[in-house]
Amino acid sequence: MQSMEEVFGQIQELKEKRKEISREYKENLLLSTGYEELTEELKTLRDKKKVLENIVQAEMGSRYEELEEAKLKITESEQILTDIAMTSLMDGKNINLKDKNNAEYEPSYKITFKKIN
Repeated sequence: MQSMEEVFGQIQELKEKRKEISREYKENLLLSTGYEELTEELKTLRDKKKVLENIVQAEMGSRYEELEEAKLKITESEQILTDIAMTSLMDGKNINLKDKNNAEYEPSYKITFKKIN
């Protein structure tokens, strides 16, 4: 079995390779005929879309504000749920859940590493 350091080293090498190829890809796109024009057109369309979104948000008024508040509360509640689940897990408790339709949920774990320095 490979060590964590070996696998981590392989990941780092692949990320460097991905970065190099990605840079080369972007350079080739810029040399491509019509790419810059299309990019500008997309930017214009995104700006128009944003204007329309702002108009509709203003028309909805407090109802749209409720949507934004609901999004924030969901994010906060998901963090609280994660904290409770981790505490329960460390205490050796079962952390499966059921919703109102009796659908069962089990935890999904993901560990990532971030650079300390």
